[in-house]
Amino acid sequence: MPTLRVVTFNILHGRTVGGGVDPLLLRDAIRRLGPDILALQEVDVDQERSGRTDLTAVAAEAMDAVAHRFVAAIAGTPGSTWAAATGAERPGAAAYGIALLSRYPASDWRVLRLPPVPRRVLIASDEPRAAVMAGFDTPLGPLTVATTHLTFVPGWNRRQLRRVVAAVNERPGPRLVVGDLNLRASVARRESGMHTLAVAPTYPAHRPRRQLDHVLTNDPGLSARHWEAPAMPISDHRPLVVDLRRR
Repeated sequence: MPTLRVVTFNILHGRTVGGGVDPLLLRDAIRRLGPDILALQEVDVDQERSGRTDLTAVAAEAMDAVAHRFVAAIAGTPGSTWAAATGAERPGAAAYGIALLSRYPASDWRVLRLPPVPRRVLIASDEPRAAVMAGFDTPLGPLTVATTHLTFVPGWNRRQLRRVVAAVNERPGPRLVVGDLNLRASVARRESGMHTLAVAPTYPAHRPRRQLDHVLTNDPGLSARHWEAPAMPISDHRPLVVDLRRR
């Protein structure tokens, strides 16, 4: 019976437990995880803190991806001079955002810019949020996958999730929504109308107590044969690894 390994991982721009960034550790982590489809959050491109490295390209090489897309949420440098990305930025410019990669061909891509949290409700600075989705031709058949990194602001992350799900539901099924949703599993399940394929704490990485990272589906024919949240030498999150199969 064929399986499909889906991994979502907030990589904290590849930062190691010691505080530096070593692209080789990111490469080795991705190889160890062995994803067929990989969703990444907090991804750098051409940032000084990550050695001006294209971290999506590092991950793509590590997993032999044939399709991948980086989507900037921020143009510029987080914590310094930046603006909300529009998709019209100059190629190669410094950026920060999310990525979706696959070992199987993609039929199409769509980028969704999520509504920002109003300044009047913020108690701390937030960043722009986006989602990227694609259709993939996999051993389990055609599959629509979307990834995102939602705000930490209560209530607004729920609204953003509902917006992502609405966009995904416009596309052919079966469908997955994966990523750092900044929500508990029960809330993510209720707000999305999907069911979760794995329940495992992913944050904080050194002693995980909360699950912020999720793999959701609306297809009752998909199930998880295996899942885990293994310790890695990078990030403050653990990756969530789910081996999918058809019932």
